[in-house]
Amino acid sequence: MRRMLLRLAPVLHLTRVTTAFAAVANVWFVILWTRASGEHEGAPAALRDTAAWVLLLGGAVNALGLFAYGAAMNDLLDIRRDRMFHPERPLPSGGISIDWAIALVVGTLMSAVLGASVLGMGAVLLTLVVGAAVFFYNAVGKFVPAIGLVLLGLIYAGQMVVPNLRLVFVWPVWLVMTHSLLVGGLSHVLGRKVPGVSRRATVVAVMGWAFWTAAMLYAGWWRASGDGGLWPEWVMGRAAIWPAVLAALFVAMAWRKVRVHGAGPRAAEKVARYGALWLALYACAWLGGQGYWNEGMILGALTLAGFLGMTVLRELYGVLERPLGYRR
Repeated sequence: MRRMLLRLAPVLHLTRVTTAFAAVANVWFVILWTRASGEHEGAPAALRDTAAWVLLLGGAVNALGLFAYGAAMNDLLDIRRDRMFHPERPLPSGGISIDWAIALVVGTLMSAVLGASVLGMGAVLLTLVVGAAVFFYNAVGKFVPAIGLVLLGLIYAGQMVVPNLRLVFVWPVWLVMTHSLLVGGLSHVLGRKVPGVSRRATVVAVMGWAFWTAAMLYAGWWRASGDGGLWPEWVMGRAAIWPAVLAALFVAMAWRKVRVHGAGPRAAEKVARYGALWLALYACAWLGGQGYWNEGMILGALTLAGFLGMTVLRELYGVLERPLGYRR
């Protein structure tokens, strides 16, 4: 058993499976929300005519594939830097070969496209666009924070709407974009990553966020014209309460983590990890606030399973890296 875990550990680390459930939660939210909202959301044919379990399975494969593709691509392009600063990671340490890493990048992107095929041709095309954006982010964007932070938020938003690009109620997508951008920026600053986020980069990033916020809200307003505008009439006002509460709780949690651990890589890692969990909590909150209880329970089960899986895998990593022994 231990030998098998040792062989799997580099792949699991390379694909960051401990936080991938957040990507699945985003896609599942759009699928469940669209189907539950009926004619209000104008569901694509694939979402109307295909069994729910098939859609959720395809969405999970798509989300996991895109997430693993991005994580593996990141480590593959960063191998030179990791050899100097993080020699313990899978590629620099030889835990996984470059050939296998390349195969993993190709295989995960193919699986993402395969999962999207269940959701329709539009989902396949958007998956390829998001895949290209992920490549650009890892190759260029993350070295230019002013561009990279905005692009990171757009990647999360784009991956989320793969099942239904023409979503009418866009506020959940806006929240995911904004949350991801802020968490990415905070992790970057706390982790003292190079290059740093200068004042000029901050201003440009805020301007980019404002532009895409306006574009997203305009798209939602245009699609809902005659039905309430920016906040469609069929969406209950109380639906925003719990997401707003969760956002405030995340700010308090992040402040506490920084206060306890101080600025540094450990605090950055915790903020990023809990930031991923919060995306799944947001999805549950939107569904519950709208009264879609069955759909909310499905996402709640996914969130709980993801959190438990994240905890178990982190403990396994710890045991593999620092085996338990007897004290003398």
